[in-house]
Amino acid sequence: MKLKMLVPATALAMVLLSLGLDAAAQTAKIPVQPMDAALRARLPKDVLAEGQMTAVNSGSFPPYEIIGDNKSYTGASADFSDALGQMLGIKIHHETVSGLSGLLIGIKSGRFQFSMGPVGDFPTRQASNDFVDYVQEFVVFAVAVGNPQGIQKLGDTCGKRVAVMAGGSAEKVLQQQAAECAKGGKPELQVQSYVDQPTAILSVRSKRADAFFSSQAPLTYFVQQSNGQLELAGQGAKNGFEDLYQGAVVPKGSPLADILRDGMQKLVDNGTYAMVMKKWGLQGNMLKTPGINLVKETAK
Repeated sequence: MKLKMLVPATALAMVLLSLGLDAAAQTAKIPVQPMDAALRARLPKDVLAEGQMTAVNSGSFPPYEIIGDNKSYTGASADFSDALGQMLGIKIHHETVSGLSGLLIGIKSGRFQFSMGPVGDFPTRQASNDFVDYVQEFVVFAVAVGNPQGIQKLGDTCGKRVAVMAGGSAEKVLQQQAAECAKGGKPELQVQSYVDQPTAILSVRSKRADAFFSSQAPLTYFVQQSNGQLELAGQGAKNGFEDLYQGAVVPKGSPLADILRDGMQKLVDNGTYAMVMKKWGLQGNMLKTPGINLVKETAK
């Protein structure tokens, strides 16, 4: 198992403190979920026979996915996986792969039963996978404190060096913007693609990039552990995206989609969902109702 992000336990505690979470939140225990016999009975026969499933993560999407110094897997997604496993009466094992592309390929090939994600739901990805959306996300910039390059929206990036996660939707949007800059005769937008988020954020902190373009939730995490070196920019702007939903990923047509959706809805109904989201400072990303493939193709 290839781990890409190591966060020592002491460092993690400091990060959580920087996120404004009190000591009680850091050690908050999510209630054990009672097994739901009806939901469990809907699991595929092979899963019931084995009593377990394997979930894949990219290991670099805090505060949803955090890999610790002892290879522990924590974060909001880990809490949701634990709760769903308890509800279904099965053990969920976790494996880490390198990058989002590896995660999606692993799901599509059947190597892994699902990923708790959350991963961006887009019609192009729905061709090979189904998404159980449970959070709403926004795409913004992490920039040096004071925003010296004046980046307030996607259109401000011409002539700038912008880091982005390789293989993700943000990379595609940034490449399209680079083409727009060139078409309009504006200074070149240099797109710097990285395999993981820690490396991308380091490029900004070391001044090799002017900004990191990514999801707001993890950028908030990185900004608040940067010791005042970074801040968010572009908040409230669409930045090339319409409504953006993220969720768990399963192979196309898998019966797990309906099972995970109904399980997440039960966590919403009994208050566990809100407890997990608040524990990790994700109140602004909550959805009232989880759904499958919520993002639809835009009519042209």
